[in-house]
Amino acid sequence: MGVIDYRDSRAIYEQIASHFEKMILLGVLQEDEQMPSVRSLATELSTNPNTVQKAYRSLEMDGFIYSVKGRGNFVCNAAALREKKEEELVTGFSQLIRESRALGFNEADLFEQARGEAGHKAAGQNGIKAAGKNGTKNADKERFRPETGGKDTL
Repeated sequence: MGVIDYRDSRAIYEQIASHFEKMILLGVLQEDEQMPSVRSLATELSTNPNTVQKAYRSLEMDGFIYSVKGRGNFVCNAAALREKKEEELVTGFSQLIRESRALGFNEADLFEQARGEAGHKAAGQNGIKAAGKNGTKNADKERFRPETGGKDTL
């Protein structure tokens, strides 16, 4: 289980919690399915059991899992969680649209950039879009990588 990325700026417990949130929302973990024990997951991830316990506590506070004393942790109703997440995304998207309109951005250009970003992510590319005069021009950016002594194209 490749959950922990030591280059990630998030705390390890947050990465663990995020991994299980995704697994639950995608339906990989079903309602009432038992989560791995704190000790076994800590061993598997080569991390401290307190870190796993903190991740589980976060998941429980956010409504993703529930605990049964002496038995372990179990997945909550994934369908309800997925519905709640969808509502959050729709609200955030609506807010983004209102803000972009208030700032005078062209919605068509924003949607095109979003589609391009989704395409780059799906293809595993890390392109950066640079805004031109009309806000839609794509440009590859280079950065100097001191660890390699050269430039990388993003």
